[in-house]
Amino acid sequence: MKHSLDEHAARFDEIAADYDDEESDEYRACASLVVEHAAPGPDDTVLDLGTGTGAIALPLAEAAERVIGRDISEGMLGEAREKAADRGLSNVEFGEGRFREPAVPDNADVDVVTTNFAMHHLGDTEKREAIDVIAALGPRRIVLGDVMLFGEPDPDEPFYSPEVDDPATVGTLADAFTDAGYALTAVEPVHDQVGVLVAERVEPAGESTEPVGETDADGEDGS
Repeated sequence: MKHSLDEHAARFDEIAADYDDEESDEYRACASLVVEHAAPGPDDTVLDLGTGTGAIALPLAEAAERVIGRDISEGMLGEAREKAADRGLSNVEFGEGRFREPAVPDNADVDVVTTNFAMHHLGDTEKREAIDVIAALGPRRIVLGDVMLFGEPDPDEPFYSPEVDDPATVGTLADAFTDAGYALTAVEPVHDQVGVLVAERVEPAGESTEPVGETDADGEDGS
């Protein structure tokens, strides 16, 4: 990480009030794709990391049972809480948390994890650690929208800010998900330096969700 968490938090505190007005077209496209691919069911709990002002958490709260938004910036969280109140959403909660310490409540079983335009602030080793922490929560799906490199960035016109951002290649992120027990099921380029990855948990070989020895309609053993 090129700056400390406190430095990043302070920077986002300063721009929180105007953040939504400054969103790029690429950010909005990623946010739409993340929401689309997250696709939570009415009984699902979603963890949104780097939640910002709630661009992902709030629309997902309209479909999921519960949404937990976590961010390091109290300024951004304050904006998200105001927007949730304005929309009358009572099933979304916002609080301090980070990728490697998401502060998930003990009573929350996380089904889906989302994040948009946040993980690129971490270095590659930190991203891998973050993905391992997320995977340990056991979600069936992880949806990552972010600055990521599909090829070599133009050194004269990088999409990102090299002084504060540290995007990984798509291959690096794919390897981290695979090593954590997840398989990429969708890769959505938005720009040659921006995209969305969808990772699904890989069930151990031979594991089945069907009851063992279940009988069919005629009473015969289905095995």
